[in-house]
Amino acid sequence: MIRRSFCAFWGVILAATGPALAQAPDAYPAKPVRVVTSYSVGGATDIVARLVAKMLTESIGRSFIVDNVTGAGGTIGDATVARAAPDGYTLLATSSTFAINPAVYARLPFDTLKAFAPISLVGRGPFMLVIHPSVPAKSVKELVALAKANPGKLDYASAGQGTAVHLAVALFNSMAGVTMTHIPYKGSGQALIDLVAGQVQMTFASILSSRGHVNSGRLRALAVSSLQRSTIMPELPTVSEAGVPGYQAASWYAWFAPAGTPRPIIGRLNAAIVKGVKSPELSKRLLSGGAEPVGSSAEELGQFLADEVTRWRKVVQVAGVRRK
Repeated sequence: MIRRSFCAFWGVILAATGPALAQAPDAYPAKPVRVVTSYSVGGATDIVARLVAKMLTESIGRSFIVDNVTGAGGTIGDATVARAAPDGYTLLATSSTFAINPAVYARLPFDTLKAFAPISLVGRGPFMLVIHPSVPAKSVKELVALAKANPGKLDYASAGQGTAVHLAVALFNSMAGVTMTHIPYKGSGQALIDLVAGQVQMTFASILSSRGHVNSGRLRALAVSSLQRSTIMPELPTVSEAGVPGYQAASWYAWFAPAGTPRPIIGRLNAAIVKGVKSPELSKRLLSGGAEPVGSSAEELGQFLADEVTRWRKVVQVAGVRRK
């Protein structure tokens, strides 16, 4: 009788925990994974997210499906992931603006440093200062001179108010002593389309998304935003050496999960991303687009994000950018 009761007890326990055991970290993922990116299709963040998602799908054997949840400078997509169940089936593929938003928005529906579990820094690289060919400037110095002679008459595009590109140009304006008019879009893809069409005159774009337009002559590249020249386009000077000494801005790409996601799941994702990013195929794809492959530990990404939030707060204060 005692034995029957003992068996019945464990039968109840196993029945109740069966679903949990089926979703244990060592069995992850048991179904498709949703990868939210907070920016529009065709932009650099979207391109990198899809490259990594494709790699994970092939290496892990489950679908990683990119879902563009755009709006409000990326905060709508970010909030979607912050609210998601911490089970590894909703992830965030994001970029530099993620670290800027805490300074730009008076109130966010989440704490950027507490609501997310870092997975890995995928890559980083400079922006490229690109202008429409109709703009009569062949160098950074000529662009600065043109902007000074025509204050407020040159329009620059960005992916939205307070985004990385907006802040990059705002910093450029401040350091160069010029005034250009900001035209915010709902995503970098649309901003780039209108720049190519001549609706706006300039922007800072990722090499990944704009290099093809430069090679075809639809855009003119003047410089890169990093302190060192790009390895993929070494012929371009840096903004700092070309006329605005000390100027620096860069883009980066990283993956996060909701806070509380089990460490074994974070560990499996990190190992797969790091291995994939350092593989010859994906590394070459990233480098060809101007993004230096990184593949960091989760802890390194956490510290990097904290440092970026602090750095961009200072830039936002100088630029005077603020959203409700």
